[in-house]
Amino acid sequence: MSSQRAPTADLGDVAPARSRHGGRRSAVTLTDGLAVVGTADGDLTAFDVSTESGPPRRRWRYETDGEPSVVAAVPFDGGLVVGERSARGEIRCHDADGDLRWRYETRTDLGDPQQETRFLLPFVASLATDGDRCYAAARRYERRTGDDGTDRRHFESVVYAFAPDGTVDWMYRTDGSPISLDADDGRVAVAYNRCPGDHQHGLVVLDADGGDPRWMWDPGTDGQRRAGDVVLLEDGAVVTSHGDYCGYRLDGGGRERWTVPLATPTDVGGDTVYAYPNHVHATDEGAVFVTGNTYPEEGRETDARHPREHTAVGVSPDGDRRWDAPVGGFASGLGTDGPLLAVPGAQNFRDRDADDHALRLFDVADGPVGTLDTDGVVTAAAVSDRIAVAVEEPVVYHDEGRERGAYRLHKTTTGSVMRP
Repeated sequence: MSSQRAPTADLGDVAPARSRHGGRRSAVTLTDGLAVVGTADGDLTAFDVSTESGPPRRRWRYETDGEPSVVAAVPFDGGLVVGERSARGEIRCHDADGDLRWRYETRTDLGDPQQETRFLLPFVASLATDGDRCYAAARRYERRTGDDGTDRRHFESVVYAFAPDGTVDWMYRTDGSPISLDADDGRVAVAYNRCPGDHQHGLVVLDADGGDPRWMWDPGTDGQRRAGDVVLLEDGAVVTSHGDYCGYRLDGGGRERWTVPLATPTDVGGDTVYAYPNHVHATDEGAVFVTGNTYPEEGRETDARHPREHTAVGVSPDGDRRWDAPVGGFASGLGTDGPLLAVPGAQNFRDRDADDHALRLFDVADGPVGTLDTDGVVTAAAVSDRIAVAVEEPVVYHDEGRERGAYRLHKTTTGSVMRP
């Protein structure tokens, strides 16, 4: 697989990432020849990436009051919609020149954060659009003390359907933790990664017009863990299970067609370890699942590494494993365009190897396509019409003490990183 460096554009200053993951704080999307980056301070910057050569050129910037941070972005109605992780948990719609069209504060429905701690802030976890509406999944997490005195997780969450003018057409509320959305053909699929309360379905498929559930699915496993990601297909869906670490192909009513083990519990040197399948991209040509960090069944620390941690796994339409390849580290999301997917490789908090920092491109059917190397960690990516972009953030590993990389946008053409 070929490897290269790419033209970049400066994104300003940001505190470097550390050995442990701090959660998403950047986002990027491609629309009409522009790469629009949402940053850790809540601002947006648009860069012209329409030409195949030369660095990204800044076109416009939208500045906020410094509320952290933009964590999701999608094109919508000739502009784009972005979502924050902030005290207000804001969803904003901007036109093609960056001007604000409308805004919505999800704390109105989710409540104010328990504390100003980052993981307790309202969080717009996912955005999706079907052209007619933009859908947003937002959640707020808090700790509660139960009647027995134990500390318990609690979520407030809402899935929204926004019309182009910002009108909320409907809301779907639960006490589960939504992590991913997909929308297509009159359906909105919602994956829930934790279900500690009354809501006990890892996947809910809603009617796009009214928000009523069409069907539900769950891996049926013990514990709060449920699903990690979902993609709708014309006749069903593909979903990743956090309950049993497998990938599932479901038909149009939620019945299981096939299951593929991805990073199921495995004995490695006397430790039983697993890894969550966090992401999936699927087309009629098959599916690609991406796994995350190794965890032990007992405790939190382990010297063992699951053989399929940080791995992209390609699967045929019939559920047969076709290929697998490393992705270098924890991926916070995917950029996708038809059969192509871009995987941003952030840090591996157990084995920190700066040589693994990169954006990796894969084809659903054929596997690895190319690699764009970076000095820092790659935390967000998008790909469209032969252009791939990636957000790099600086990182300082605790056992090294050296700052690597910078806060910047990389741009490349997919053809320039194709295999020879």
